[in-house]
Amino acid sequence: MEHFNMYIPTRAIFGVGELNNLHKQAMPGKRALVVISNGRSTRVNGYLDRLEEQLKLTGISYAVFDKVEANPLVGTVMAGGRTARENGCDMIVALGGGSVIDAAKAIAVVSTNDGDYWDYISGGTGKGRAVECRPLPVVAIPTTAGTGSETDSACVVTNDRTHEKTGFGHPSLYPVLAVIDPELMTTVPAAFTAYQGFDALFHSIEGYVSNRANPMSDMYAQTAIEHIARYLPMAVNDGNDLEARSHVAWGSYLSGVVMCVGGVTSQHSLEHAMSAYHQELPHGAGLVMISRAYFSHMIEVHACDERFVRMARAMGMADAAKPGDFIKALGKLQDTCGVADLKMSDYGISMEEAAAFACNARETMGRLFQLDRVQISEEDCIQIYRKSYK
Repeated sequence: MEHFNMYIPTRAIFGVGELNNLHKQAMPGKRALVVISNGRSTRVNGYLDRLEEQLKLTGISYAVFDKVEANPLVGTVMAGGRTARENGCDMIVALGGGSVIDAAKAIAVVSTNDGDYWDYISGGTGKGRAVECRPLPVVAIPTTAGTGSETDSACVVTNDRTHEKTGFGHPSLYPVLAVIDPELMTTVPAAFTAYQGFDALFHSIEGYVSNRANPMSDMYAQTAIEHIARYLPMAVNDGNDLEARSHVAWGSYLSGVVMCVGGVTSQHSLEHAMSAYHQELPHGAGLVMISRAYFSHMIEVHACDERFVRMARAMGMADAAKPGDFIKALGKLQDTCGVADLKMSDYGISMEEAAAFACNARETMGRLFQLDRVQISEEDCIQIYRKSYK
């Protein structure tokens, strides 16, 4: 059997209503910085009130940082670090989607370490500085099912000064505790349910076809693909369907595990370049836009024919017999979820940006290209963007 290396120290509490049991869990500090988005949903839907009640039951005091935007920016991270220090916080509690949890991890780093957050980034214009002081411990409470950030030790932040969007990882950034309560996901609008669900799906799809795939990551990826492909259309159609929400949340969590045990491929680098230049582009929507051209290329170069067949079957095409059937299954799922016709032009993206995106993807997140079974060139990347453009 192939080798694998699995280390995921996060205690994960999963199930409808589990936020109500947070006070029963061992917490890693006494004063929390509660990190939420700059939107209204966390407050309007009562999730922040419920969290505050739980913290009070445990005797934990807190300050609220409510500045995180979609595709969090480095300046926001630095502001969060200052807020944590000024309030004497010894832990971070992230309540929100992947952007909030990613920002919380980055805030945990700059709360205890000097300098600019970008100093610690190893790619692009980052300085590759070592993290000398242990980041603050993080508790993650996702309100969306997409990034799997409640599982892993990485975070993605955008440097809007240089148009770089890249990941950073450190063993201390595994959340100490993750509370995955599908009840908190019922208020996500249908379109964003789809975008986030496809992000989770692609974590497992990319993990399954990457050159770091192994028996452990395969087990998680196959299960995640099956659950998300079957239940995401139901969650998109009826956001209050707790069974569907639970299965998609389960698949998202498993996809996070895939990233820890295996790894994603260059598709993620290609999308990060797009949203680095276009802040309002949802990550999952960008992945959907380029996915069919990207995986068609991988099939054309015979990266792993049998794996594409197995994924098509896992997505419901029981009679799949050739790699191209995966593209048919993927297209059908995107159509069912109402995202098959997403347009780059609707987000201000022009065809002329393809070359800049391709260069940015390789310079900023080039390490993910190393996980492709068959290496793709910069020209291949440009053609994937062009074929995807609408």
